[in-house]
Order: sequence, then structure tokens, then C-alpha cells
Amino acid sequence: MRIVLVGPPGAGKGTQAAYLAKNLSIPHISTGDLFRANISQGTELGTQAKAYMDAGNLVPDEITIAMAKDRMSQPDAENGFLLDGFPRTVAQAEALDEMLKAESMKLDAVLDLEVPEDEVVKRIAGRRVCRNDASHVFHVSYAPPAQERVCDVCGGELYQREDDSEDTVRKRLEVYHTQTEPVIDYYRAQGLVVTISALGKVEDVTDRAMKALSAS
Repeated sequence: MRIVLVGPPGAGKGTQAAYLAKNLSIPHISTGDLFRANISQGTELGTQAKAYMDAGNLVPDEITIAMAKDRMSQPDAENGFLLDGFPRTVAQAEALDEMLKAESMKLDAVLDLEVPEDEVVKRIAGRRVCRNDASHVFHVSYAPPAQERVCDVCGGELYQREDDSEDTVRKRLEVYHTQTEPVIDYYRAQGLVVTISALGKVEDVTDRAMKALSAS
């Protein structure tokens, strides 16, 4: 299957992408991972992207598109892929359509993870991270530490990252509504969008997604 995964920040796209890719035996292609890999490997595209990022500018569509095209041409993506973080704009969606058309391929579905805005804010703003080890993550409501502001694992101080503040989360949601929702409308016009609720346990959301995809 060839799937695009969309949803607001905090919808659990990364978590679901990993489970779905495994269940469907297709690679999970994340634009965040693509950028990091290209930059760390010093590829031409990575060097170009880094120059924009270092200057505090958005990476142009053509660089993002070229990275995605290169990754989708790898042998492991021959029988399908799950795209996470691409396309982010209608221009990128149109470019993806052209890429697939050139290879006589098409998307099977666009899986839209739906989460109420207040829940997104609650999920992200409630996160607390250990200063000693960023992999130690807690949540004030869903996974609270035994002792407030103290990491259960190593005793380090737990803090809220700037990116996780309520104001920042609401700004990220504004960007999502402005940039990404038109992409969903673009695919909805093609009859490709499958919307599921991303509320509940991780395994329940995965089960919901698998059923929706098999029915699409």
C-alpha cells in the first residue's frame, strides 16, 4: 500500500506510523528522518537544506520533494510506503502525484488522525522531559512521575520544553490549519481520505486504522 499519514501535532503520527508500517510490511518514510539523514551524511540536498535551516528559513519545496523522491526510489519502497510529514503543502501533494504518475503508481489512501484541539494541547503541554536524559518522558495526566518534577528513572529534574508550552502548541496548530488542512481537502476531492479518531489506547487506534485502510 502507498499511504500518506496526516493529523495535527500531538495526534501520535510517529507512533502509529511505526506500528502501521510494521503491520503492512512497508517502510515508514518520515521527512524529519530524511532531513536528519541527508544532513548527517553531508549529501548535496542535506547541505542545501542545512543552509536554509541555519538561516532560520523554511526549506523550499523542491528540496523536500527531491529528498522524498530519492527515498521512495529505494528498493524497500518498491511495494509501498507510508509517508509521514510529506506532503505538507498542496504544491508538495501535486508534486507527489506527478512522481507517482511517472512510475504508473498511485496513492491508496490518506489516513487522517483526528484529535480535538483541546486534547492536542493537553497531550503536548502536559509533557515533562528529564534534563539528564530526554528519552525519559512523563505526562502530568497520562503518565505522571511518582514525585512531582522528579524523574522516576534517574532522579533528574523534569521540565517542560519551550516547544511544549500551550502558546507554542496553539501556534503550531494554526500553522497546521493553514498549511496542512488544504492538503487534506486536496486529497478528499480525490476520494482518498480516510478519517479515524486518534483518541484512546495506541493499540486501539492502530486497530481502527488497519480496519479503515482495509476497507478503503
